[in-house]
Amino acid sequence: MRRVLIPQHLHALPPALPAGEQVTLNGQSMGTSWTVRYIQTPQHAPEAVRALIQDALDLVVSQMSTWQADSSLSRFNSADANTWHALPEAFFTVMDCALNLAADTQGAFDPTIGPLVNIWGFGPHGQRSTPPDAREISETQLRCGWQRLQLDRENKRLWQPGNAYVDFSGIAKGYGVDRVASALQQAGIDNYLVEVGGELYGAGLKPDGQPWWIALETPPDMTQATESIVALYGLAAATSGDYRRYFTHDHRHYAHTIDPRTGYPVDRSVNALVSVTVLHDTCMQADALATAFTVMGVPAALAYASKHNIATLLTEQQTGGLQEHFSPALQAMLE
Repeated sequence: MRRVLIPQHLHALPPALPAGEQVTLNGQSMGTSWTVRYIQTPQHAPEAVRALIQDALDLVVSQMSTWQADSSLSRFNSADANTWHALPEAFFTVMDCALNLAADTQGAFDPTIGPLVNIWGFGPHGQRSTPPDAREISETQLRCGWQRLQLDRENKRLWQPGNAYVDFSGIAKGYGVDRVASALQQAGIDNYLVEVGGELYGAGLKPDGQPWWIALETPPDMTQATESIVALYGLAAATSGDYRRYFTHDHRHYAHTIDPRTGYPVDRSVNALVSVTVLHDTCMQADALATAFTVMGVPAALAYASKHNIATLLTEQQTGGLQEHFSPALQAMLE
């Protein structure tokens, strides 16, 4: 079976359809792959388009990678205590969004979670096959907490209180998608689909009048699921799943999404969420919200999504199998 999701703003269609061939470009960045499909126009040579895409993503890496020692973020993370640091524009944009969401979700999303990500083996310090002990976790938690940071929004600078380690892995890919979309728009390319590591944004139409249809990601063990397809028309889609990166120890599943409030990975047996997809105007917001909702669990995530009119699909592990939950905003998109 298949369900179709249509954005509510599809009535605002362009007066004319685009003309041209569909071009597909691929590359590597941010530790993953990217794909861009767009409708070619005479003034846009594919290699020039490839260069502007790569430049947009390279900028995100140079400012926000924890894997590069010379990135703006790595320099902040290793900076002396009690120091202010001027932020480049992209870094500031993501930091501002991250801290606002941290406050809104009462810490379910926390950009200072990096030390916990690292000790669980999901950061640049290498993978592990056994969990850290409780003492190491509790000691590491002392380094975390988004309230430790101070963002001077007027002067676009960030306070390093000492030993704070920011990690944008729950938001940077989404911002990278937005950055590519913005670069394409500025170049005069209005009809495109951007994908970076599974996060997506689509704009415009194809020459046949169809939008960019994508199938929402589902957990691999959800074989009998109803497929959801959505028209990405000025819309982003981001998915967080506990099946993407994990390790197993003593028959227990440890996923890469860490709950900042406990210091431990989100636990299926307690939280039960195995997959969260968020549809939003920006991929940065969709990416971060998918992470936050995974931590929050079904009741709190649905309450937040309802209050803020967020379209989200939550997939929960129950005794009889997997169950889906729709927020009201997503329900309104069903055709």
